Amino acid sequence: MTATVHIPLTVESFGDSAVMVSVTDDDQRVRRSAIVDLRERLLARRPHGVCDVVAGLESLLIEFDPITTSAIHIEYVVHLLAEMPPAGAVPENAARRHFDIPVVFDDETGPDLAEVADELGIGVPELVERICASRFTISLLAAAMAPMMDGLDVPRAVRRRREPRTNVPQGSIMIAGENAIIQPFPGPTGWRVIGRTPHTIVDIARESPVSFAPGDTVTFTSVSAADARRIDGEFLVAANG
Repeated sequence: MTATVHIPLTVESFGDSAVMVSVTDDDQRVRRSAIVDLRERLLARRPHGVCDVVAGLESLLIEFDPITTSAIHIEYVVHLLAEMPPAGAVPENAARRHFDIPVVFDDETGPDLAEVADELGIGVPELVERICASRFTISLLAAAMAPMMDGLDVPRAVRRRREPRTNVPQGSIMIAGENAIIQPFPGPTGWRVIGRTPHTIVDIARESPVSFAPGDTVTFTSVSAADARRIDGEFLVAANG
């Protein structure tokens, strides 16, 4: 099952209770912005039978209840939403927040740090320096509201792990390709783990569980383990309020 609308949008069956949506435009920025926009439209309207919407940088997995709806109906809804005017889109001139996030980079918090540095043909100090010099932009909030970011400035794209880790601590900073993400809660990942922030980035007990949104920017600052202990789980807030 594959179809195309005014933008090169494809909807393909993914098992018997999900479809995968992707945008095949040549421009990466168009692909990513279209996926973010479509996700917002789906979440705003919650079509009947849709159980969950899991966003990647350039794809969208829509899970549904096969007893109450079908892949054909979900595909139809996706096409309708894609043709509608944007709903709730963030204005171009909206105020952006910046987050300067302290990170401990060492063998314990970043078990893939040395391996990634070797893969890139540079030393660990240079890799940390490049990560801290990168200015990331939050592209979307992924599963569990994890901020998925692009903007990693390294000599070439970073590969994912051949074997995923089964349990990564919360606050772990992970990279893959030219992207970075922060693990909000303990869980598995195939991304490369290169450090950890002592901040709490998602707190479901708060009225607003996160303080960041797509379009906000992030930089990382290297801190010592002693400095990290003084932060001790403080909720992350923006550097510019």
